[in-house]
Amino acid sequence: MLAIVVSYLFCGPVTETSKVESVPLVTQPGQKIAVFAEGCFWCSEHIFESIPGVLDVTSGYAGGHTDNPTYESVNTETTGHAESVLVVYDPTKVSYAELCRVFFLSHDPTTKDRQGPDIGSSYRSILFYSNDEEFKTANEILKEIQSKNIWKGIFVTEFQKLKHFYRAEGYHQDFIQNNPNQSYVLGVSIPRYNEFEKRYQSYQKTLKVNSLP
Repeated sequence: MLAIVVSYLFCGPVTETSKVESVPLVTQPGQKIAVFAEGCFWCSEHIFESIPGVLDVTSGYAGGHTDNPTYESVNTETTGHAESVLVVYDPTKVSYAELCRVFFLSHDPTTKDRQGPDIGSSYRSILFYSNDEEFKTANEILKEIQSKNIWKGIFVTEFQKLKHFYRAEGYHQDFIQNNPNQSYVLGVSIPRYNEFEKRYQSYQKTLKVNSLP
């Protein structure tokens, strides 16, 4: 019974390995990138893919101090990396500020080194920024979200300058789409997505009401 519980609570197997690649932090014309860490990347990938204007989402590792991390090494909590997602988006359809809202509304930014059942520094909350403008925008959205008292407690989200992003092993990509009946997906990922969707829709209505003359 214990083995079943551990398997259910762990975001992914540790016995499978495949090539991990450093992703060039460049985009095609008309596209931009954003990187966020907010717990299990299976959940994050599914959430950001649902946002209009998002073109692609890649699960991977960022924020650490070692080169070429693997899923197994990251889960030792010694590489400094966090499970992260690289979001490619069309800035004419969705803004960086809106993606920051999605970030703060799709996970609990007050739980240190933890998101739901996943515990450890690899599941910590990190907002990665590429330049001073993004840093300023991200801080404005953080204050906006804090002012709404959606989350009780002190925000522990780290702000880090984006330096590297490593694409996770192939079996992690589009995990929910490819494994809809997996126990973690059914027990954690889908409920988390449903909670986010309700929270996000409610928040958007609030913003619209506040913007009325």
